[in-house]
Amino acid sequence: MLNYSPVKKVSVVVPVYNEQDSLPALICRTEAACATLGRQYEILLIDDGSSDRSAQMITDAAQAEGSRVVAVLLNRNYGQHSAIMAGFSHATGDLVITLDADLQNPPEEIPRLVEKADEGYDVVGTVRQHRRDSLLRKSASKVINHLIQRTTGKAMGDYGCMLRAYRRHIVDAMLNCHERSTFIPILANTFARRAVEIPVSHAGREHGDSKYSFMRLINLMYDLVTCLTTTPLRLLSVFGSAIALLGFAFAFLLVVLRLAFGPQWAAEGVFMLFAVLFMFIGAQFVGMGLLGEYIGRIYNDVRARPRYFIQQVIRQPQAVSQEDVRS
Repeated sequence: MLNYSPVKKVSVVVPVYNEQDSLPALICRTEAACATLGRQYEILLIDDGSSDRSAQMITDAAQAEGSRVVAVLLNRNYGQHSAIMAGFSHATGDLVITLDADLQNPPEEIPRLVEKADEGYDVVGTVRQHRRDSLLRKSASKVINHLIQRTTGKAMGDYGCMLRAYRRHIVDAMLNCHERSTFIPILANTFARRAVEIPVSHAGREHGDSKYSFMRLINLMYDLVTCLTTTPLRLLSVFGSAIALLGFAFAFLLVVLRLAFGPQWAAEGVFMLFAVLFMFIGAQFVGMGLLGEYIGRIYNDVRARPRYFIQQVIRQPQAVSQEDVRS
């Protein structure tokens, strides 16, 4: 087993999007949890183009005397995972912990993740216990987790929980990946030699609504399928071949039945033929949609536009030297 040095500095990366009501408690509770670690820490709050007062509140927290808060302000909304990557680029700890801003994953769990990372794990994931989400969210999460496990072969129980810890070399490896669509827990596990999951508590959302609507969950599922693997394209080829064989066998059966029972029998099967035709047409559209997803992803990668644009970074001058900032 590889030997890892104990964690000396912890960076907590929190993407924030319209969370002005949760921010005061988030900052207070996260600082209190980090203060119990007995080691250096910083809290990076990444404003992902919020339209409320979140950006100003983050700025004020970072400018307070002696603050451990680092404000990273994006010029517009880029999405949760892009915002986290922006935080990674300015995190200076040798262990980086991601945390949602809605307080559904309590910051008080942070010391447990650090303790587990000290045992020599590259990635420490979490599994939410007694989830307080709606039935729709929990059902969608189960489907997505199952899909991820099937396509990646990684038996992780809860990819949707963003309360996770990553060693520095895992973060650096992720920053060196340049694809536009990034799902951080899966990307991290592709580089991890040793990964583990621990159970954590889960609280109900106290303020606001979830940022993942039904349509955003659907978009997330498509992103996961097309950014993880080309397996759907292979399955599409197999499915198309199977349909072609079935269509040939069905046509042969119709010819035999017509010869055996006469043309009147064949006339009575017109609507069934239309149903089969529509099934084939539907399968073609599914295939075209999948191909479109991949082609669109290739198009976005060829344009090579940055994942995000950082408008401003605010941190205490004594918090870190310039050469320690990863960009």
